[in-house]
Amino acid sequence: MSKIITIAMAQLNQRVGDLTANADAMLAWRDKAIAQDPSVDLIVYPELQLVGYPPEDLVLKPIFVQRATAELTRMAEASENGPAMLVGSVFLDEGNLYNGIALLDGGKIAHIRYKYELPNYGTFDEKRLFKSGPLPKPIEFHGVKIGVPICEDIWFPTVCAHLKSRGANILIAPHGSPYEIDKDDRRQSQIAAARISENALPMIFLNRVGGQDELVFDGCSFILNADGSTAHQLPDWQEHLRITKWRKNQDAWFCDSGEVSAWNEHPADIYNAMIVGLRDYVNRNGFPGVILGLSGGIDSALSAAVAVDALGADRVWCVMLPSRYTGDESLNDAQGCAKMLGCKLDTITIKPAVTAFDAMLLDYFEGQEPDTTEENIQSRIRGVTLMALSNKFGHMLLTTGNKSEMSVGYATIYGDMAGGYSVLKDAYKLTVFALSRWRNANKPSLGLGPDGPVMPMNVIEKPPSAELRDDQKDSDSLPPYEELDAILYTLVEEEGSIDDLVARGFERALVERIERLLYIAEYKRRQAPPGVKLGRRNFGRDRRYPITNAFRSN
Repeated sequence: MSKIITIAMAQLNQRVGDLTANADAMLAWRDKAIAQDPSVDLIVYPELQLVGYPPEDLVLKPIFVQRATAELTRMAEASENGPAMLVGSVFLDEGNLYNGIALLDGGKIAHIRYKYELPNYGTFDEKRLFKSGPLPKPIEFHGVKIGVPICEDIWFPTVCAHLKSRGANILIAPHGSPYEIDKDDRRQSQIAAARISENALPMIFLNRVGGQDELVFDGCSFILNADGSTAHQLPDWQEHLRITKWRKNQDAWFCDSGEVSAWNEHPADIYNAMIVGLRDYVNRNGFPGVILGLSGGIDSALSAAVAVDALGADRVWCVMLPSRYTGDESLNDAQGCAKMLGCKLDTITIKPAVTAFDAMLLDYFEGQEPDTTEENIQSRIRGVTLMALSNKFGHMLLTTGNKSEMSVGYATIYGDMAGGYSVLKDAYKLTVFALSRWRNANKPSLGLGPDGPVMPMNVIEKPPSAELRDDQKDSDSLPPYEELDAILYTLVEEEGSIDDLVARGFERALVERIERLLYIAEYKRRQAPPGVKLGRRNFGRDRRYPITNAFRSN
């Protein structure tokens, strides 16, 4: 039996559906591994790396599966000489689709194993697409029995226990595990540690990095030895190749200790998640840059900062769209923000368009008092103006609303909700304040923006306002954000009830009002652009409520 084996971990980005490019990238990283250490025996890639994750209904197209099979065969032929590869892909077997992993070795597909535990909650729909595979047996490779639990297979005890009973020596767990706040610690110290404690086997946990629509992947790959100690820890948010050495000590295998990279603390991890999500979305969809309305408020200021950090100042175009209600303070704050970020700022007044609408609707609105209708017209004029610039010059319109506002419908459909992507979609207002203060004092590790502050402190300190009428403040319509966000967190993230919140000291009438606003705004959220998932219940893939909904928890 071999006494040493060298395994390379390739923590990679991906592009869903770009089969040839994904295969070429894996082969290129294989070459890098060989150049770094010619003794490499095996290189491991993340879950479904060949097709991209999540592939959604692409896998239901027969030609997609056919081409994935052809690319896997091409990769297998490349394994004639040099290290073997563990490659995740989709497999058609007796009319059933499987999420699986293939060992490519000696110029052929030597072994295939299928995923047993198929997640069907939150962002995952795998039971809709795939058939559950049988409990997998270990793969014999260079005298080592390697168990390959795929992603969800380690989140429950069954598969790892079965692999242990069949003689597995090492567990290699390829993942496509999206970022959530605190999930990096949960993966390592709770899930992986539990499987290791139960089975006394070392584990390679390999995750991907990058953005895919609303999901971002943070990497945070690691190796734990059978005693629970950390042998390696790969950096978060970036592609990385790690060569690891494995040795047999009596009857057990262990990994030599290597670098343990530090992972981002809060809120740096949230900020980098926003950078990655926006950067990959814009670049992969072919936009030259982004355009956004810069109001002088904190939401647009933070959105602009993330955009500059993600894309560079030369690809971010800010537009100030003042009305008769826009104060000099807002104009000065917007100008100061653009100057600190180094990005382009133009000013287009919406007053002529507002006047035109007033005249156009004068006869129809006669005798009616001004209300939110007139406010929404202003917002929609801004949306039309920004979309016109987007259409003419190709920049994607970045929306700037936060989760607190979207929860209660404090946003104008076809107005400030217009656009292609939102980095603040899953960020509550208090998170927006925290991120803004943090970014003014820190530069993110992935950031392309300036080293110093990115917005005037007045943007953070002044009372938030939509400035759609005289002396308007958010507090005119909403409770203080400290109170609102606590209520929303219970209702949305925890799926709590009115009684739960009353028991925690909140006024029943207020909670009933917020719950009602939450439910009746569902139709708006269904029409909102995608945005970066940060928590466990984002508006999108995680939380799927009916638009027409008579239920109330009072």
